[in-house]
Amino acid sequence: MLLGNVLNQDPAEWKQMMDTNVLGVLNGMQIVLPQMVERQGGPVINMSSLAGKKTFTNHAAYVASKFGVHGLSETVREEVSAKNVRISLVAPGAAETELLTHVTDKSALNDYNLWKESMGGTTLAPERVAQTVKFIYDMPQSVNIREINIAATNQNA
Repeated sequence: MLLGNVLNQDPAEWKQMMDTNVLGVLNGMQIVLPQMVERQGGPVINMSSLAGKKTFTNHAAYVASKFGVHGLSETVREEVSAKNVRISLVAPGAAETELLTHVTDKSALNDYNLWKESMGGTTLAPERVAQTVKFIYDMPQSVNIREINIAATNQNA
């Protein structure tokens, strides 16, 4: 996650986020979907973010990439649901992750850390996100959980 204000963020960071978050998901689905369609079943669980549903200051490119993941996941779900393929989406809120170590805009990072501290400094544990993915995966093939939003209880945005 490369936070930054669109006025001064390096466009190379925008491209990196689009390549990873949008094209990575598209490429992954294109690789696995033909076999799932052929055998008439299988789950795809895409990882997005609450930033794919609402905006956050200093997150413009990240938000755009995650809105893209939401849109493409729902579109592909519509395209393959008749073939008994499940497309699901997990949208975590702020989580404990190493992704913030890649932020080059120190002001944006400081703003994020101040926001996190205003919520008591607690964000979502990665294990909770993994449990959510497993919950979706464990559903019978006849059930498609289209989307789950998950965040720390004290996350206010």
